[in-house]
Amino acid sequence: MSDERIIELETRLAYQEDLIQELNRCVFEQQQKIEHLETICKSLSKQTKVLSDLALADRNPDEKPPHY
Repeated sequence: MSDERIIELETRLAYQEDLIQELNRCVFEQQQKIEHLETICKSLSKQTKVLSDLALADRNPDEKPPHY
């Protein structure tokens, strides 16, 4: 194999290694964002449930709606 061919292959390998590292960094950052968003969604879901339960508890089931 010629020296030029070896240098070309080494150069390609170096670029591929850099690209893989960059892609890994991007995937890691995306995973962190996903976990953060999941935490926010769970919190909002809990808050919605609490507010819904409070609204139902405050309502008198025998009371007629205001449009009657």
